[in-house]
Amino acid sequence: MSVEGTVGTAPAGLPNQRTARPPADGPVLLDAQGPRGPYRTGNRQDVTDVTGTVVAEMSLVPTLFADRAMKALHAARPLPAAERAAALARAAELFRTGTLGGLTVARYQELVSRVSGLPIRVVEQATATCAERVAASYRSVQQARPAGAVADADDPLVRSAQAVWTRRGEVLAVHVPGNHPGTHGFWPEALAVGYRVAVRPSSREPFTAHRLVLALREAGFGADRVMLLPCSHETADSLVREADLAYGGDEVIRRYADDPRVLSLRPGRSKILLTAGVEWRDHLDMIVDSAVRHAGSGCVNVTGVLVEGDPAPLAGAIAERLAALPSLPPHDERACLPVQHTKSARALEKFVLDRAEGARAWLGGSGFADELGDGSAVLRPVVHQLDSALAPQLGAEVPFPCVWVAPWSRDDDIEPFQDTLVLTVVTAGDRDADLVEALLDEPTVSNLHIGSHATHWHRPGLPHDGYLGEFLMRSKTVVRR
Repeated sequence: MSVEGTVGTAPAGLPNQRTARPPADGPVLLDAQGPRGPYRTGNRQDVTDVTGTVVAEMSLVPTLFADRAMKALHAARPLPAAERAAALARAAELFRTGTLGGLTVARYQELVSRVSGLPIRVVEQATATCAERVAASYRSVQQARPAGAVADADDPLVRSAQAVWTRRGEVLAVHVPGNHPGTHGFWPEALAVGYRVAVRPSSREPFTAHRLVLALREAGFGADRVMLLPCSHETADSLVREADLAYGGDEVIRRYADDPRVLSLRPGRSKILLTAGVEWRDHLDMIVDSAVRHAGSGCVNVTGVLVEGDPAPLAGAIAERLAALPSLPPHDERACLPVQHTKSARALEKFVLDRAEGARAWLGGSGFADELGDGSAVLRPVVHQLDSALAPQLGAEVPFPCVWVAPWSRDDDIEPFQDTLVLTVVTAGDRDADLVEALLDEPTVSNLHIGSHATHWHRPGLPHDGYLGEFLMRSKTVVRR
């Protein structure tokens, strides 16, 4: 079984088990990073781990400071293209291996695991993946450039008239959620095309944003080209207003969902479809991996599995596999499930179970918050069987392995797959060619995996929810004599 973690438990105290520790010298102080360097304020926000222990204090900048910072970003000029590419490569290596803000990479990963509840192995893998994406940012963003446009107005082709790919603005405000460090792997593409960027870190997990901004500054972008501006919701609104464009997935961004200057990250609602004639046992590893990779916390984790035929045997098999996963604190090397503060875990438990009324519970039907005795609880997997491919539960998304299994028929057509970030469709052959073509044409299916490919599969240079460059850039005709 290809999953994040090892099935089974072992006695405490084994060599591969990390021991959580309180901050060595009190909470870590996370400074804002403004136009003149680090900025420490008296107004600070506590950052707590999943047990409720304060592990950091984050400086919150006032609106006046944020407004001045945004003016400095607007006044700055981009680095030349070659320097941007080189700086991104240096920043990726610093992020992956360096000591930044006094934190080694190991200490950074420990803190991220403690506050997010993600298993330490997931955080370690996310560090490498985020660094890989940052290193590839300049090359990746060029994949979004139309074939008929050039990247630079100095290109000789412009002398005879040519489309030039240009920025839609100069300053981007980033409000990225703190559910997974990998969410920070995409916005550096804005720096790659010359934007200056203001990042508002998540109060849940601010360490990744802080570390990445420090790496980018040390690599050569400078204090006037990328800033870290932790702030209140009121000041966050000011960042959006003062920026040319904004991008992210928190509640501030969602308030601007109808604003064309704002790109909001959508829920994943990722799904798998197995059509008639497919032997589901051959794809069980892929399905389980799609549910539990990244500890089930990502938008690319499968939430809905639809089967043309009886879904019960597959639902039972998924439940059997997921039931074997151990409940462990996030710092344990064998952990593969997410952890939250007990109060949050119980609230999430109620949210899911309220929506599961009428469904057949294969796993987790009586509760799934497994308390560890230290104020935190493991979010154990849940598997429910639904009666219809159109059941509303298939539109739910939660940050742990939660799978809804349902029957699908040809009469349902492709409606159950609308508004899906990633859809894996496994078919029995050419008889489903029309179905695959319809799914490819469906505009609300963002990514289509044909065949037995896990929903989390991705590589730099491919679109996630479309190319970010499609939002950041536009083509204009330029004639130069």
